[in-house]
Amino acid sequence: MHDSAADSYWGGIVKSMGLVFGDIGTSPIYTLTVIIALTKPTPENIYGIISLIVWTLVILVNVEYAWLAMGLGRKGEGGTIVLKEILARLLKPGRQLAFVGILSFLGVSLLLGDGVITPAISILSAVEGLELIPSLAHTPQSVLILIAALIAVVLFIFQNKGTDKVAKAFGPLMVLWFVALTLSGGISICSHLEILKSLSPWYAIKFLSQNGLAGFLVLSEVILCATGGEALYADMGHLGRKPIIRAWYFVFVALIINYLGQGAFIINNPKATNILFGMVQGQAPILYIPFLILTVMATVIASQALISGVFSIVYQGITTRIMPLMRVEYTSSHLKSQIYIGSVNWMLLILVIFIMLVFKKSENLAAAYGLAVTGTMTITGIMMVMIFARTKKKWKVPIALFVTLADLAFLIANLNKLPHGGYWSLILASIPLGTIFIWTSGQRALYKALRPLDLETFLMSYEQIFAKGKNIPGTGLFFTRDSAVIPPYVIHCIIRSNIIYERNIFISIVRTDEPFGIYTCLHPALGPGLDAFEIRAGYMEVIEIERLLKENGITEKVIFYGIEEITTGNPFWRIFSVIKRLTPNFVQFNKLPASRLQGVVTRVEM
Repeated sequence: MHDSAADSYWGGIVKSMGLVFGDIGTSPIYTLTVIIALTKPTPENIYGIISLIVWTLVILVNVEYAWLAMGLGRKGEGGTIVLKEILARLLKPGRQLAFVGILSFLGVSLLLGDGVITPAISILSAVEGLELIPSLAHTPQSVLILIAALIAVVLFIFQNKGTDKVAKAFGPLMVLWFVALTLSGGISICSHLEILKSLSPWYAIKFLSQNGLAGFLVLSEVILCATGGEALYADMGHLGRKPIIRAWYFVFVALIINYLGQGAFIINNPKATNILFGMVQGQAPILYIPFLILTVMATVIASQALISGVFSIVYQGITTRIMPLMRVEYTSSHLKSQIYIGSVNWMLLILVIFIMLVFKKSENLAAAYGLAVTGTMTITGIMMVMIFARTKKKWKVPIALFVTLADLAFLIANLNKLPHGGYWSLILASIPLGTIFIWTSGQRALYKALRPLDLETFLMSYEQIFAKGKNIPGTGLFFTRDSAVIPPYVIHCIIRSNIIYERNIFISIVRTDEPFGIYTCLHPALGPGLDAFEIRAGYMEVIEIERLLKENGITEKVIFYGIEEITTGNPFWRIFSVIKRLTPNFVQFNKLPASRLQGVVTRVEM
């Protein structure tokens, strides 16, 4: 027993390192390199900058995510959509709730935009390490971009195989990566022990107060050390809270030792440009190429974690009805979080390569990077303050407020990146944001335009037709959103066309705000020969409708569902109708047997 417990204890830690910490774990590749390009590497400045990095990790990742946010989950799921669900229960409908809704849409969109920049910067910065191999010193940047793009293509092509199988190798590789970071950092610290002074926040405060505005703007590059911190919370559903927090303490120590070591290296070699690679090459030239290969693998793993994260955010968005339906494939029979969404996958790939071509170098990319991350962190902070203020944990409010103010300071510092390419992260985030707004308002307007009937009015006509006794043998299924409200296509079928079976069943699927759990309920005899069948399922659940029908003794002859054909002059609704045409309908999304399906078209004017 003890062995398996210890095994799962360490197993959980190793898995988290592979799935959650890739992004934050690969930050040491570029963070200091970018900062040093902006700031003179005097010993005083270096103490200040390393101190800023250490305390950024403590406040933004340790306090905000590991300590505050991870205490707030729903059935083990985390992320902005979950914070919105928690707040939806605490607030009365009205302005505050609408504000929270918009905040969560913004948070989701920023994270999705980040899903493009992170793989691009991580893979590019790793490939740029080739330049330190003497024989490859003068490789043209276009060749480096080509190599990075090829790595990205391979990564995205393998997505539909499922990350489950690959993830087994991810954990041990990331453990090796963090060990390499710790060792190289530790050896370097020994060459300049005074660097340990940077652990005191005094040097960070001193740096900010002495350098004024220039010092404040350095924060916009310092934030690079904490990118990927939000993954601790967003990926909580994959692995659970405890293994992630346990793994974080190991990762935290490895990162701090490595940053201190990089600081010591700069003080001894003020002219160095590519800090991490230069440090490793100086320590052990023989090990440099293996280290470079390990770096490329680590960045691929980091990008992988982000892509899985994007899939699960989009899936939550589809089931909570804020995003259009997309074809989802489930790549693992036992892990519900392992999904693949083809349309999202290829769009991400195109955008990642596009961003590499636009920015060309990882340091140019760093100029655009950070806006989305600080935006997401600030939104999480605001939502946490609102939650703690309304629950028993009021004592956490001042801490959450302090963290949110720190997030805000970073966000403001990052605004100076807007003209230097930062606008790209806003352009990228506007794609999902626009889609969410058009989709949610379009669905509402469509529902109004359809003018559904209430059950009582419907039953009056239905009972007269049923009583004539000219009913078709067998069972007919009709999909409705809710059995009390009858959609127009059902009226068209049953009342106008007299298509009525011996047994007619209204079937509706309701998504609950818990991630998992499926319940079914059969309401017999709404009217003669008319029943209702309701399926309630969590928003991460995969529903096998056919199996649930069989379990309840329903064998249908035919399944009817409604298709809306929209005619409109409004440009927004035109976009909405295009999205609706391009996405699979409800029935394709739930994979029902094609031979029994009958779509009924209703023309709608919006």
